[in-house]
Amino acid sequence: MNRKQKKALAKILIAAALIVVLELIEKLFNIDVRIMHWLFLFPYFIVGFDVLKKAGIGIIHGQVFDENFLMTVATVAAIAMGENLESVCVMLFYQVGELFQSVAATRSRRNIAALMDIRPDSANLWDEGSGQFVETDPDEVPVGSLILVKAGEKVPIDGVIEEGEASLDTSALTGESMPRDVCAGDSCISGCVNLNGVLRIRTTREFEDSTVSRILELVENSSMRKAKTENFITKFARVYTPVVCLCALVLAVGVPLVQLAATGTPDWRDWIVRACTFLIISCPCALVISIPLSFFGGIGGASAKGILIKGGNHMEVLAKTKTVVFDKTGTLTKGAFEVTEVLASQGIQREELLKSASYAECYSNHPIAKSIRTAYGQEIDESRVKGAEEAGGFGITALVDGKRISVGNRKLMGRLGIEDVMTSEKPGTEVHVAADGRYLGCILISDTLKEDAKSAIGALKKLGVQKTVMLTGDSEKVADYFASEAGIDDYLATLLPEEKVNELEKLLAAEGAKDSLAFVGDGINDAPALMRADTGIAMGALGSDAAIEAADVVLMDDHPSRIALAVRIARKTMRVVYENIVLAIGAKLVFLVLGALGFVGMWWAIFSDVGVMIIAVLNAVRCLHISEK
Repeated sequence: MNRKQKKALAKILIAAALIVVLELIEKLFNIDVRIMHWLFLFPYFIVGFDVLKKAGIGIIHGQVFDENFLMTVATVAAIAMGENLESVCVMLFYQVGELFQSVAATRSRRNIAALMDIRPDSANLWDEGSGQFVETDPDEVPVGSLILVKAGEKVPIDGVIEEGEASLDTSALTGESMPRDVCAGDSCISGCVNLNGVLRIRTTREFEDSTVSRILELVENSSMRKAKTENFITKFARVYTPVVCLCALVLAVGVPLVQLAATGTPDWRDWIVRACTFLIISCPCALVISIPLSFFGGIGGASAKGILIKGGNHMEVLAKTKTVVFDKTGTLTKGAFEVTEVLASQGIQREELLKSASYAECYSNHPIAKSIRTAYGQEIDESRVKGAEEAGGFGITALVDGKRISVGNRKLMGRLGIEDVMTSEKPGTEVHVAADGRYLGCILISDTLKEDAKSAIGALKKLGVQKTVMLTGDSEKVADYFASEAGIDDYLATLLPEEKVNELEKLLAAEGAKDSLAFVGDGINDAPALMRADTGIAMGALGSDAAIEAADVVLMDDHPSRIALAVRIARKTMRVVYENIVLAIGAKLVFLVLGALGFVGMWWAIFSDVGVMIIAVLNAVRCLHISEK
């Protein structure tokens, strides 16, 4: 509990103790009723002063009809009618409910508050003048600066590691508990915690554009975007409260006046007590507290799993998702070249083929050359390589230990008189290798499906997603292969960015009025589609400003399985919201009728108000706890 909550709890306990003492004094000593009436005002003001104060401020500012006004009118009227114990207990239990709601909201904020802790307080900047690292404000570190991150410190700004090795705790960003090992040459995003080692990082962004700043801005703004359900409840409360006040006035004054005209003996006391009971029952706390708390809890629970949902409105739409459209590269696939197949000629070993190609490509910075050297995995002695010559559109030829190694496409092999080359059935780029005119084999370089892509599609279908579609600019053969591997229902290939939006428009036109479509992308070229979809989901988009800005939901890692989890979180949150609406309105209507007819008194009124609110808040807290599966 925070200080404010502890203070509220102390008031509740003191007031409760005074009530018990006063009841015992009244029973044991038979003190005059008028004296007891004044004594009961002490616990009433102790526990109810805040409510009275808020009601007075509301009246002064013209915001009369709220829960504080209802509680004040009802309890003051009850005290005036001599219902001392009931009025004090009504205020006491109302404050218990408020405390309960405050504690629940604090728990909801815990995950978001933990995320806010990723903001670094300082950066160790290299100072050319003094020749040492100086602690400075991250806002003052320019792009291209050298910073030092020691063990236990947060990475303050995005950059590339120039020196050092360490394990980074990325749990605050991605929800992943497993540390990530990094070394020189690896990119490093702000907000991670250096668990060991010392890192020298060359910054690639200013602090305000770094990952940590953009994420915090998203979280801070998410609560401002209300869902339609929240807006409905706000409008409902504005109309509902004046109506119930008018009904209470009719019960307290109108009915007795009718009795006076009809019989001449009005029962003012009975109908005023009923009106007070009616006002207590009518307090819309369960609605106005539990609904926003449910959305807040859902957003907090999602952030703990590495999913940023930019507001309750986006969560409401995400819950209705029936069609999910994917970009391919970087979303379903890793978006990086890898050696996926090695086809060696008869009598040639796999390692010999990779070794020959790696040595010939040792000076090249092309992604294909890098992927071949990575697959070889051994240190290359560049002194053994001489006379490397690159032929544009064909490949490269180099002398390796006196042998002329040729690495390139079919055209290069044709130049060497080699026509009978090996072909892979899988999609990708074929790199052929020959030594002194003798064909050694073929190396296939291609993108690869992410490990959890197939299971992610399966998880979405289990959730009731009716259609999955892949839109890609790649060839028909590549698109068909990856769609089949991932279990995608349909695909469209060779699309330009604007064509993706056109195809998305067609899918949006075909969906049901109550359903929504989500588009999942990862880069700048996906931004138009992310903005046009009902829900734009940025997959692994921490490096893409355009994707983060355009998306409604940001997944803070590269795992497609998070998409299904985001949908589950949204659906659970909306289910809890609707449960609370039915519970609150249903219970209110039943007890309002019973209170007006005189079948229930103030103790039942207390339950219908505070009890229903506590049940609704407990239900809302469920949004914080969502399992991975």
